[in-house]
Amino acid sequence: MAVRLLDFGINHIGLLTRCEAAVSGARMSLVLFSLLATSLLLMAEMGQAKETVHIGLAEDVILLPWGVKLPARVDTGAATTSLDARELKIEGDIAVFRLPEKYGGLQLRLPVVDWKYVRSAERREKRPIVEMECCIGPKHLRVRVNLNDRSMVKYPIIIGRNVLKGNFVVDCMKSHCLPPSCPEVTPK
Repeated sequence: MAVRLLDFGINHIGLLTRCEAAVSGARMSLVLFSLLATSLLLMAEMGQAKETVHIGLAEDVILLPWGVKLPARVDTGAATTSLDARELKIEGDIAVFRLPEKYGGLQLRLPVVDWKYVRSAERREKRPIVEMECCIGPKHLRVRVNLNDRSMVKYPIIIGRNVLKGNFVVDCMKSHCLPPSCPEVTPK
């Protein structure tokens, strides 16, 4: 009889150990399932929040709120976006400049938010940085641009990595594939 009780005790303890393992495994499965479900939901929300837009090497940009439409060259080698600023003068902490006559010659006055040294093909120079809003494809963006006289080049604006990163994927084989389509934009 003692042998039977001892056998029963061992079996009983073994049964409890298996039950505890099954319950622990179920809890672990529930925890893992919860983590997986939460991760999938977060990834889905991130996918909706950050839509990746494909653009070509040349696209049109609309400067807001002025509604001025400019052709832009997309340049993954340029760190910062650069805008053609004619007759550029700095008055205190305000940059005063004109857009090219071909695009209306509008005079703009914008606060200088920073200065940046930029290496160009010819030299290294210090340029003022201003913030402005623009529409590229369906995206309404607030961007930092350096100001420079670009009268000797084809495009009045270069879209640099500071705008591209996190917003666009560049397709080097295409151009003008995504016209500005921000809902509040009416180009002039």
